[in-house]
Amino acid sequence: MVEVRKLGLGDVLEILPKKHGDHRGFFSETYNAAELKTAGVDLGFVQDNHSYSAAAGVLRGLHYQLPPFAQDKLVRVTRGAILDVVVDIRRSSPTFGKWEALEVSAERWNQILVPKGFAHGFVTLVPDTEVLYKVTNLYSKEHDRSLRFDDPAIGVAWPTISGGFTLSDKDKNAPLLANADLFD
Repeated sequence: MVEVRKLGLGDVLEILPKKHGDHRGFFSETYNAAELKTAGVDLGFVQDNHSYSAAAGVLRGLHYQLPPFAQDKLVRVTRGAILDVVVDIRRSSPTFGKWEALEVSAERWNQILVPKGFAHGFVTLVPDTEVLYKVTNLYSKEHDRSLRFDDPAIGVAWPTISGGFTLSDKDKNAPLLANADLFD
């Protein structure tokens, strides 16, 4: 059985798969469509993504895709730990511009479900971190967007990382929330 816990923003969920261990190691069913559907999560995933970050402080995000290529994401960590951040970018939402963070790690064996209409990003908390995530729509370069991770209008409380953050040029140059293409 999988445990599903509602977080504070919209339909953002923490998912906790069961882990069965013995002297050999462990077994875990990390995704089961039927069990999640019973828990109210009925999504059709079409692509799996895998990222590796060699150092602590690698910050990826805040990313999203516009309709008709918007994506729900189910994110988990198989090695290491991240602080996963979601930002509500639905202009008509009462929580527009609000953010929430959840530590997702191999040790906690938890996952986060990021619905469409939310920008998503994470920072690695330890070296050698691997993140896997399922998405409900294929990647579309034309619909791919990002927000500044340090936009003061959003005010994400990112952790202090010795040596600072490592970002891509895309993430360094992302627009502020006030200037971004968003969901209605």
